[in-house]
Amino acid sequence: MSGGITRRTMLRAGLGAAAGISGLAVAGELARRYGLIPPDHGGLYGIGETLTYGTQRVLMATHSMAREFSRREISRVAPVNGDPPESDEYQRLLAREFSAWRLVVDGLVTKPASFSLQDLQRLPSRSQITHQACEEGWSFIAEWTGVPLATLLDVVWTKPAARWVVFYPYDESWDSIDIAEARHPQTLLAYGMNGGDLPAAHGAPLRLRVPRQLGYKSIKYLSRITLVDSLDQVENGKGSFSPDIGYSWYAGI
Repeated sequence: MSGGITRRTMLRAGLGAAAGISGLAVAGELARRYGLIPPDHGGLYGIGETLTYGTQRVLMATHSMAREFSRREISRVAPVNGDPPESDEYQRLLAREFSAWRLVVDGLVTKPASFSLQDLQRLPSRSQITHQACEEGWSFIAEWTGVPLATLLDVVWTKPAARWVVFYPYDESWDSIDIAEARHPQTLLAYGMNGGDLPAAHGAPLRLRVPRQLGYKSIKYLSRITLVDSLDQVENGKGSFSPDIGYSWYAGI
């Protein structure tokens, strides 16, 4: 960080302490100075969103890990929230068992690329048994297998200017996360679930898994990933479809 102020100094000061002692304006200025402003900060609860995101990023940007479970703790039932996309494009891919599917990765990368499912499966993989935490009750524990998102970002050579990673699915539920979350070792592009292929109902052929955030951030049915330096001109400018339906862009737990 610039100006000789270390992360430890910020931790001692704390955005929450700034809010309580010096007022919300000071906390907001600290967040702005260190790039800790969430893309949906302009709404009614903007200062609250900023304090939540900024404080958690200072405390847990790279070190905290979501709990991982044993195989005996995998849920017997994995509830499904919503049906697979009904678009002709997705249905054609599904009918052909995703043999023609490609994941496009572009934006602020040196080597834009298009990956088949087999391409992704040839990359170093990781399995994790984590909790899909849903605020509406669709929660369960499952084993997810896939390629760490950080690995894919290294393959396409992410440019230093990239700050946000945007995910586009075959339905309307697009979303984004920051680079810190994208490079976290538990952030996964999952193509397998509970020892088998990822079922269509759970996001086949590929879904995002962000176990440190609520389930709605783990976007299903991925078609494209784009890296950007600003979210202001991306779709609604709020970083996600979620703020338009009453949820926060940042869903850290």
